[in-house]
Amino acid sequence: MRDRWRAVGVLAAALFAVNVVARVVTRLGFPDDQAAADRVSLAMFLVIGALLAGLAFRWGQDRPVLRWAGDVAAAVGVALLLTVLVGPLLVGQNPFGGGAATFFAQVGFYVVAAAAGVLVGYLTLTALGRDHRSRVLQRYAEIKNAKPRRPVRR
Repeated sequence: MRDRWRAVGVLAAALFAVNVVARVVTRLGFPDDQAAADRVSLAMFLVIGALLAGLAFRWGQDRPVLRWAGDVAAAVGVALLLTVLVGPLLVGQNPFGGGAATFFAQVGFYVVAAAAGVLVGYLTLTALGRDHRSRVLQRYAEIKNAKPRRPVRR
C-alpha cells in the first residue's frame, strides 16, 4: 500500500513540477508578452497530457482500470490543487488575482488536458490489445482451447 501512495505522490509532484517550470519560464523569459505566456501554458498542458498518456499506457498493461484510474485521479486532483493555489504564490502572484473566470478556466484546462492524456494513452493501449483485460481474456481463451474436449455420455 505504501508503494501505491508513493507512486501517486511522485506523479502529483511531477505534474506540479511541470507547472512550476512553466510559471518560472513565463515569469523570467516573458514578463510582459501575453502571447508568449499563452504558448508556454499551452506547452505545459501538452506536456501534462503526454505525461499522463504515457503513464496510462504503462500502468494499463499490468493493472485493472479501476485501480490505476483511481491512482491517477488522486494524483491529478492533488496536482490541480497545488497548481491553482500554490503555483501562483511561488512566482509572486495571487491565485485569485485574475478573477474567478481565470481561476476556473485554469481548472477547466487542466482537467481537460489530464483527461485527454489519459484517454489517448488508454485507448491506444486498448487498440493494440495490450491492456490488462485483453490479456486476461486472451489467457482464458488459451487455457480453454488447450484442454481436450470431454465426450458426453448419455
